[in-house]
Order: sequence, then structure tokens, then C-alpha cells
Amino acid sequence: MPIDYTRFRERQERTQYLYDKFKFYLKGYVLDVGCYRAALKDLLPDQSQYTGVDIAGTPDIRLNLEKVERLPFADNQFDCVICADVLEHLDNLHVIFAELIRVSARYLIISLPNNWNAARVPLQRGKGTFAHYGLPADKPEDRHKWFFSLADAQNFIQTHLTRRPQLKLVEERLCEKPRNLLVRLFRRLRYLRQSRYLNRYCHTAWFVIEKIP
Repeated sequence: MPIDYTRFRERQERTQYLYDKFKFYLKGYVLDVGCYRAALKDLLPDQSQYTGVDIAGTPDIRLNLEKVERLPFADNQFDCVICADVLEHLDNLHVIFAELIRVSARYLIISLPNNWNAARVPLQRGKGTFAHYGLPADKPEDRHKWFFSLADAQNFIQTHLTRRPQLKLVEERLCEKPRNLLVRLFRRLRYLRQSRYLNRYCHTAWFVIEKIP
């Protein structure tokens, strides 16, 4: 599977990556679940076929995903459904994942973070805290509800593909922070098993799922 050496400091960078790598699938009616300020809309050639959903930002439909059991759309309504770095924020992750499949007619693009990658160094160095977790003094507007590794994310997708024969994984891409070539070679030599290396250093996994009629 391809590994892209990139990082997402801002939401816009992640959206640009999404468009650059997966524009082939972004055709017809597109649903962007967790769109925030709907940056993807400006990149699409036909903005009228875009629908963004979120609890914050400037979505077309304002919706608290944790308060619903069903998305307000018909079965197979969208040619492509996107859910980028959203599911880990939801207690009802499994319900929404099933809903994403239901409303998709052809393609579903999902990204999931490798939480272990972000937590590893702070935990090893005894810093005691890291982004999205911990115990802040004031209640945060949002936070991760699930802590999982890259292997967990891959197993989650593969298990659901096995359970649903109408689904097929057509593309998977991994993202790793840019590093000097010598650093990457040293890491590869130190962690010869591919799974160990990826769990340690890849920060995001992208999955393109095709729904077969």
C-alpha cells in the first residue's frame, strides 16, 4: 500500500490531500460528514452537488452525529460519501459507520488516525498528556472517544468488509510525517516487521470502499 510522507497541521491541508489523492472518486453527489468549514466544496468542479454535515463550522446541514441514530438521507443517495478523521470523535461510531454505508451509492472514503503514533512519545518521555485525551480543567468542545492503533483501524475496516459482501476495498493509503531519508532507513532497519513500523510511525490511514450494487 502507498505511504505518503506528509502531515496535516491544519484542516485545509488534510482536505487538499483528500482532493489530490482521491479526486477520481469525488464525482456526482458528494456528502462530506464532518465537513467543518466545507473546504472541499471549493475544490469540486460542481459545488451544487456537494452537501456538508457537521455540528460546527459552516455546514449545509448542522447535525450532532452523537444525537442521531440515522442520517437524514435516503438509501444510496450520494455517489461518494466522505468521513475524514471524524469517527474517533463519536461514542456511536459503529452506528454512524453503518449509516455512511447506507447512504452511499458507490464510494465511501474514510480516514482514521493512528492514535498510538501521537501518544507514543509523550508516554515514553513521561510528559503525562497529549492531544485529544487527558483531563482538561474545562470541558472541551470535542475530543477523541476511541484510542486505537493503525492495526486496529485496518482490522475494523477489514472485518466490516468481510461481514458485508457488497463492499470492496479499492484503495488504501497511509500517511507518515516527512523525515530525512537516513532517518527513515534507520527506522526501517530497526523495525523490520512492516506491521510494527507502520503502527509506530504512520499517523493516518485512508480507505476507499466501493459499494457493489
